Amino acid sequence: MDYTTLKTLHLAAITLSALGFAARGLGIFTGAGWVRSKPARVLPHVVDTVLLASGVALAILLKLQPGQAPWLMAKLIGLVVYIGLGTVAIRPGRPMAVRAAAWVSALMVLGWMASVALSKRPAGWLAWFGL
Repeated sequence: MDYTTLKTLHLAAITLSALGFAARGLGIFTGAGWVRSKPARVLPHVVDTVLLASGVALAILLKLQPGQAPWLMAKLIGLVVYIGLGTVAIRPGRPMAVRAAAWVSALMVLGWMASVALSKRPAGWLAWFGL
């Protein structure tokens, strides 16, 4: 697969993943029944698998290694944080306030990861605050 196709696939998966996560969170907090349906529980895993596979393929194609590309390492660390927060937000069993705070925090981490990807700087938008 050529670079342009792979990058387009990756960007499409990012968009679907982010919109899906935002929609699931809104659905959970408004009590929508569809969030408990099988497609709503399975589809995010399919999209996220495509997202991760295309990201790895891009890194290989561009010969990027996290240790040699600090912005990529920052994104990977952000991914782990995003997954942890997203898990707290989506899975039942915690108080709704905790889940809502985790959801908003996960969306903020996602935005930060996008800023890191666009700027190729590990701090991303956090650089605006001197971090």
